[in-house]
Amino acid sequence: MKNLLIFPPDWLPSEPYLSLPSLASVLRPAGHQVVQMDINVEMYDLFFSRRFLEHVAQRIAHEKQHLQEVQEKRVLDQEEQELLERLLTCNPELFEQFSNDVERAKKILRSQAFYDIDQLEWATNCLHQTMALISLGYYPAQICFPPIETDIVYKPFMSSEIIESLDDDQINIYRDVYSMLIRPVVKREQPLMIGISVVQQKQLIPTFTFCKMIKEEFPAIHITLGGNIITRIRDMLPGMDSLWELFDSAIVYEGESAYLKLTEAVENGDEFGNLPNLIYKDEKGVHVNKEVFAESLAELPPPDFDGLPLEKYFVPQLILPYLATRGCYWGRCTFCDHFQGYVEGFRTKQVDHIVEEISFLKEKYGTRFFHFTDESYPPALFQKLSRRLIDDKLDIAWTTHMRFEESLLEEEVWKDVAESGCKYLHFGYESGNQRVLQLMDKATKLDAIETNLRMSSEAGIWNHLMGFFGFPGETSKEADDSKAFVEKNSAHIHSLGFMTFVLGKYSPIAFEPEKYGVTYYKNPEWDLALDYYFTAKDGLSIQEALDVFDEFEKNHNTKWDLRTCVREYIFLYIDKYGSNNLPQLKMTQEQRRQMQQPAIGMV
Repeated sequence: MKNLLIFPPDWLPSEPYLSLPSLASVLRPAGHQVVQMDINVEMYDLFFSRRFLEHVAQRIAHEKQHLQEVQEKRVLDQEEQELLERLLTCNPELFEQFSNDVERAKKILRSQAFYDIDQLEWATNCLHQTMALISLGYYPAQICFPPIETDIVYKPFMSSEIIESLDDDQINIYRDVYSMLIRPVVKREQPLMIGISVVQQKQLIPTFTFCKMIKEEFPAIHITLGGNIITRIRDMLPGMDSLWELFDSAIVYEGESAYLKLTEAVENGDEFGNLPNLIYKDEKGVHVNKEVFAESLAELPPPDFDGLPLEKYFVPQLILPYLATRGCYWGRCTFCDHFQGYVEGFRTKQVDHIVEEISFLKEKYGTRFFHFTDESYPPALFQKLSRRLIDDKLDIAWTTHMRFEESLLEEEVWKDVAESGCKYLHFGYESGNQRVLQLMDKATKLDAIETNLRMSSEAGIWNHLMGFFGFPGETSKEADDSKAFVEKNSAHIHSLGFMTFVLGKYSPIAFEPEKYGVTYYKNPEWDLALDYYFTAKDGLSIQEALDVFDEFEKNHNTKWDLRTCVREYIFLYIDKYGSNNLPQLKMTQEQRRQMQQPAIGMV
């Protein structure tokens, strides 16, 4: 039984995502053939190539000719005139320059030249500018690098707009991605099943674009969708007949055993009715199976990255993701809905098991760099694993995600963590006001946050903080406390990222809005929305929170203005230079001034 597994755009192309390797690790030992395709990284590798830029040049020439023909018949409106002026700057010399530059940029990102910040900055700027050029060929789409900013006009939280986008040859760049990257592989490999993992909402449009084009050309292939986003839209999905014309089944929650059982059922022609974690379509309609299943972590093999284009990620050293736990050990934050991915609570592998698998992956794939992608690393495991990594002399570099904890207040703990290879910690800070933290049920004390920051920083670890403004009930003064706290502790905060509060559909606040003084509105047309527009009885409004955020963006401590903000890049720099003090990463005054000026020129 041959399976083609696809990870769709858009995602950061700096390391593999775990979903496909986790499926491959159970399918291959069971005797099934697996072809893994990280279309996201393959797509960006294609975009930054002479081949694709020649394709874009043809599209731009066609659009330029069309507008010139229109101009002969009538006066162009302002938007058309501005677009034509931009297209006229796209001459063959420009495309030749970009074609040469992108190849050089990719070489920098994948070589030791990466560690020269001037070369790294030039390379990333080159890729940004190239995406602006590519976007002109698909106007008015804005396809970006980094990809999280991509906007192809159609809304991925409306099934009607997803359907409308699928045949749009002008805007939908993923149609060309399918033709250039997926179709040749499907034609060559002839899989009987295709599994697509969807982990962020913007991946829905490329996913359904691929589904539609596969079904048009290869209708007999069984297409299954899975991943965190499919789990989150599980309640809406069964009633969306227009989408079900494009695929055959969906796996919700954890997928390893469920997808293996589905593969065996497809291979043997068995009924699907008793399979776990499955929604499927047959001639009678769409069915939601009652059987649910949660994995035993001790029984799962390590992820299998064989067949992924590991040399194509935009880093000089391969970083492998590794998951030792499922769920969040805390699991009480009132704003969080991450628990939606699981039917069972928090689980963890044993330290012996973790060390054995990391050792195996390190040797097999020849890398010492690991990203522990756990939602929040448990403090007891954090300490035990650090000690074992030291005792076993494993020699790895690692990064993970953490809560601030009162059980981590000893200097020796942080020295062990640093000695074990921890370089970068991504902390959930949220707020610098004690009352707001209590409303969030964070159970974090500000003095413990200060101690965690000081001790980890002095041990040589890079601390990145994530926070947000506008939690329901938060006042303007309390938002100011968040800003004042990070400024007070700036010596031990190396980077940070703030946003505004988002009311997630499955968060505890959404389940009990009255308790938090919140009223929210469900737009019936936004049928795939995963968050809601809301009003709060007390505290900052959405607009006021945005104003606080904008003010902070303009007036924060300039030490946090960095020449690269990519987590994986900073992680590699810390390991390379053996320090969390990296003055070369800080922007100069001239660079900050240039960033504040409006962009000019072709793009």
